[in-house]
Amino acid sequence: MIFAINEINNSTELLPGIKLGYQIYDSCASVPVAVHSAFQLLNGWDSAIDKDSSCSQSGGVVAVVGDSGSTPSISMSRIIGSFNIPLVSYFATCACLSDKQQYPTFFRTIPSDQFQADALAKLVKHFGWTWIGVVRSDTDYGNYGVASFLNAAQKVGICVEYSESFLRTDAQSKIQRVADVIRRSTALIVVAFIDSGDLPVLLDELALEPPPPRQWIISEGWITDPYLMTYSFCEGAIGFAIQKSIIPGLKEFLLDLSPTEVASSSVLTEFWEDAFNCSLKTINKTDKRLCDGNEDLKMLKNSYTDTSQLRISNMVYKAVYAIAHAIHNAVCRETVVSTKCDEDLRSDSEQIFKKLQKVYFFRNGYPVSFDANGDPVAFYELVNWQKSESGVFELVTVGYYDASLPKGQEFHVNNNISWLKGSTQVPVSVCSERCPPGTRKVLQKGKPICCYDCIPCPEGEISNTTDSSDCSPCPSELWPNAQRDACFPKPVEFLSYDEVLAIILAAFSVSGACLAIITAAIFFHHRTTPIVRANNSELSFLLLFSLTLCFLCSLTFIGAPSDWSCMLRHTAFGITFVLCISCVLGKTVVVLMAFKATLPGSNVMKWFGPPQQRMTIVIFTFVQVIICTVWLLLSPPFPMKNLSTYKEKIILECALGSAVGFWAVLGYIGLLAVFCFVLAVLARKLPDNFNEAKLITFSMLIFCAVWLTFIPAYVSSPGKLTVAVEIFAILASSFGLILCIFAPKCFIILFQPEKNSKKYLMNKS
Repeated sequence: MIFAINEINNSTELLPGIKLGYQIYDSCASVPVAVHSAFQLLNGWDSAIDKDSSCSQSGGVVAVVGDSGSTPSISMSRIIGSFNIPLVSYFATCACLSDKQQYPTFFRTIPSDQFQADALAKLVKHFGWTWIGVVRSDTDYGNYGVASFLNAAQKVGICVEYSESFLRTDAQSKIQRVADVIRRSTALIVVAFIDSGDLPVLLDELALEPPPPRQWIISEGWITDPYLMTYSFCEGAIGFAIQKSIIPGLKEFLLDLSPTEVASSSVLTEFWEDAFNCSLKTINKTDKRLCDGNEDLKMLKNSYTDTSQLRISNMVYKAVYAIAHAIHNAVCRETVVSTKCDEDLRSDSEQIFKKLQKVYFFRNGYPVSFDANGDPVAFYELVNWQKSESGVFELVTVGYYDASLPKGQEFHVNNNISWLKGSTQVPVSVCSERCPPGTRKVLQKGKPICCYDCIPCPEGEISNTTDSSDCSPCPSELWPNAQRDACFPKPVEFLSYDEVLAIILAAFSVSGACLAIITAAIFFHHRTTPIVRANNSELSFLLLFSLTLCFLCSLTFIGAPSDWSCMLRHTAFGITFVLCISCVLGKTVVVLMAFKATLPGSNVMKWFGPPQQRMTIVIFTFVQVIICTVWLLLSPPFPMKNLSTYKEKIILECALGSAVGFWAVLGYIGLLAVFCFVLAVLARKLPDNFNEAKLITFSMLIFCAVWLTFIPAYVSSPGKLTVAVEIFAILASSFGLILCIFAPKCFIILFQPEKNSKKYLMNKS
């Protein structure tokens, strides 16, 4: 401060001809002392500040620089603000001081903690930390700073495991409790909004036991404090600091101290004796040697002589120059030739206050101005405690935060960061590990939103992002993969020819058709024999032809359904089976009529001869053709994708179109089968050895049993099994007819030819 005032008083551009006076108080970081100093400043001085005749005899205070702490600054601002005296602080960062209704005359050259809180939240979010602990000084600086930080952290999804406060004057038990909370916590990251005077108390307590591995995120209050950098377990600490700067000439000013100047100041005397470990006075009880006058400040290596890391000092420098510029703008007038200042015009504090609001200038390359809240433009350096080759901590700048940049571009960080224990890997601090795709987050009861369990997505749903809060269902024709992080087309299922089941059914179908053809060939070859002629060879050949079609129509049920195959499979099945049953019915009626014709005076056979038999078969079959035609015209079967039977696959099947048409076709077949079965039962005890009634009765019993069991099996079978059940019913009933009716006759023809004679035919049982 003295250096800056000397520069201003020696300047020919700023306040030419006017000398600034000053008085410095030590508030001792105490609110009562700061308030006492404020009242002293307001009371003014009875004697002249300077004995030179050029100075005013009673200098009124027009502005105050300070205090360094937020709480003392609040108290002082409330007092001197009543007199419109501006208070320009260089280190009071509490966001509460930006409230112009409560602190209208407060200004500061250091950014508000609101900016630092936003920057710290962005820093924590940048490295993916969602589970942190917070410790703070129980002061306005700590409490308001943490409140701003927690508000910013909540917006970006950061959770706080604990938030503890303390003061260096607290009981040791409380300090120990705070340290134990840090030790027991699961959060690896500790954000510390602590005054540099409070922190050593906590760090000393943590050092009593093996300190826990914690990554310290430090506020500007102590990130650059060289004393605190001696705690080795804080290695890798990172935080925002006030921008580093160089003040030309300051180092030479600091080193230019004569023994006379030192001896005349109690502060400088204490500093000198401590720096050189000697006494300027006589030997005292501390047994220090007497200073011999050869002590050289240039040989010292400490924070006093190191002006390469000036941060807070530059804020003081800016504050003094801001006040000087405000006074200059109040009492000086720029002319074309030079600057004229009215030395006799005494500026009042209210005028300085108004001019201070509009101050804008550059000093040593840095802009100085205040916004409507009395705050400067926020700029922070991101600094990291890195261990040098000599084993001591050094401050290394690894990024910055510039609030003047567009939103989203304020924060920049490079990768040259040393973390706790010297690691180059970014530490991980989360309450719960991130949920991978295919799962969703379920919050743990009674815990913050960062603590959750990862639950697999339910059936039919996916999540394709990390930490998804919900799962979304796949579209109707898609299904999740095994990981449930993507939807893929559902497999389409139908009874394909390359399936084992389809191959077996097709083989039986072709075998049945071949069996019918072979039987027809045997009958044709032995068409003149009694056993063939006695059983109505014309109906037998027609029955074998219809059975061949029945066997082959089952092939239309295999393969991918199409428009033509869906219509063909049901209509072909319905018509061929009616033709088959009609032939069996005709053979049954012929047996009954033949027996009636043997009675004396009976001429029944002339009413049911071959023409009538053919006409009966045509009529019965034509009725089924009419039913199928109406079905196809009104609502034919069509291929469809069945999405309801199975969730994970699509069943490609033939929809019935009209269920009435389908059941009408089946019902008509069933009606003929029952009628034929009844007639066969009536004729089962006729005395002819070649009587087919017994064989027809047994075949129709099998036929009816197959189709009665088909109905519940068809309704309950899912997917392609429905088609397989229908094919099985067709094949089973067809094999039942051909084996029951024709197998005994073929056996006689081939293996018992002696029974294939007229004599055996006429033999009565």
